[in-house]
Amino acid sequence: MIYLLKGIIESSTEKHVILDVGGVGYKVYISGNTFKNLPKKGEKIKLYTHLYLRENIMELYGFLNPEELEIFELLISISGIGPKGALSVLAVVSIDTLKKAIVNEESSILTKISGIGEKMAEKIILELKNKISDEFLGKEVSVDSEAIDALMGLGYKLKEAREILKKVPKEIEGVENRVREALKLLGK
Repeated sequence: MIYLLKGIIESSTEKHVILDVGGVGYKVYISGNTFKNLPKKGEKIKLYTHLYLRENIMELYGFLNPEELEIFELLISISGIGPKGALSVLAVVSIDTLKKAIVNEESSILTKISGIGEKMAEKIILELKNKISDEFLGKEVSVDSEAIDALMGLGYKLKEAREILKKVPKEIEGVENRVREALKLLGK
């Protein structure tokens, strides 16, 4: 498996870059985010890559950081999403927005992406929600996930809990404090 390429940019388009690595030119497909942050032609670059192999297809996909590569690999692990589809997801939404949409089950964010309907958005959420760990998501999202669970345990619906927690100021930290504030807001 080719995980990393360091080389000089020979040419680039919005869809791919030709990377000279020790005299060998690699065509590496890239995301919109990677394209925006590419150095100029002739400059050195390091790309984290995924080698995509299928019957008669062998393609390299490259990213400037390992986190974007990890999200790409999670997306292509879902039946019905290929590498081009995963790149289009990464071109439209940021990694943080995608993670929050998955954790908060906001399929409306995903349906804005060309080629992803309501069913596919729900499938992405269902399959990736458990794969994205609290560490990967960060403290803020895990605290809100626990707060949502607590509010649902008190009889509130998922949508209600999510909406009210959005209104709780970010300065209020900790699950108990966020739930307490959410209950105050619900009581008004």
